[in-house]
Amino acid sequence: MKVAFPLIGQRHQTLHVLPIALEVSARHPDVAVHVSCLTVSHLELARSLATLYPEARVQFDLLPISPKLRRRIELHGLRVVDRLIGLFASRHYFRTFDAIIVPEATSLQLRRMGVRRPKMIWTGHGAGDRAIGFARHLGKFDFLLVPGRKVEQRMLEKGIIRPGAYHRGTYAKFDLVRRTDAKRPKLFNNNRPTILYNPHFLRRLSSWPEMGHQVLQFFATQDRYNLVFAPHFRLFDNHREEGEALRRQYGHLPHMLIDPGSHRSIDMTYTMGADLYLGDVSSQVAEFMIRPRPCLFLNAHHVKWHGNADYQFWTLGPVTENVSDLGSKIENAFETHPRFLEAQRQYVLETFETLGDEPTAPAAADAIVDFLKRAA
Repeated sequence: MKVAFPLIGQRHQTLHVLPIALEVSARHPDVAVHVSCLTVSHLELARSLATLYPEARVQFDLLPISPKLRRRIELHGLRVVDRLIGLFASRHYFRTFDAIIVPEATSLQLRRMGVRRPKMIWTGHGAGDRAIGFARHLGKFDFLLVPGRKVEQRMLEKGIIRPGAYHRGTYAKFDLVRRTDAKRPKLFNNNRPTILYNPHFLRRLSSWPEMGHQVLQFFATQDRYNLVFAPHFRLFDNHREEGEALRRQYGHLPHMLIDPGSHRSIDMTYTMGADLYLGDVSSQVAEFMIRPRPCLFLNAHHVKWHGNADYQFWTLGPVTENVSDLGSKIENAFETHPRFLEAQRQYVLETFETLGDEPTAPAAADAIVDFLKRAA
């Protein structure tokens, strides 16, 4: 049996799927596992992370796109059209596999490109509440991995998954975090509470366009808190100069850390190291919750969110529609946290069924191989 794990999305998706590839290789030596990427730097990242699994035997492949496109992606970030070009250029490569296992849905386009024999398997990359995580096109996959009961229930209600064609209880990113978590340095050399500001990348959902600069300016001119500004990886991936300009503007302040897209912005360094989460709709709040702590949510677009399942995480802390008097709102979030504590604990159990203390990728790897053998 031969399976491919193409990493055609941004780097933050890598941590959600690579542990599963490595566990398939380690636990099922009769399965040939290939991890493939569009760029050299992405391939190097995957190789580096794979050293945490010395028992795995994975082949790493560079997908056959033009050198010009590869350079453009490296310098300016990844666009949706780049993914589609990469898939089309690699269609003959993908036809050689029994299964294609991915964390995103763009790869479903391979079916339209004549790649019909391999089974398509979805791992997901995040566990947020937004409707995009429960889109009907996910039902086109032959087999899916879901993190917990919350996602399972919504997918069953929408007819996306069916018994025997999914496995529940996977959040492979936590597996990598466990293997790298032993020696995380302190984020700041002081005793101030640290706030993580983590806005989403989609303008229609994000607090960044309306509130972001006010938030950064507030923290720049106060002396009570540290701030880590680490937005969703995609916010600045195609606007790198804007991210670097912010780093230059605030980087001299010892109590502010501006990270527009390094590896630390995706490996839970900041979600594990912060004392309060400040954000809008990013699924990283779910990862932050594996150790319940205060949250403050920014409703920049005045959404009527009460009772909306897409905003369930906004029940885990105070929600504000403006950032005037932000200091008192942060203080209130710390003071009122006890009233949200039980809701946060239940949210984590419903979302993940794990606190990140036990690996979930091994069971996912076994479930995938079992499905493929049954389907053969």
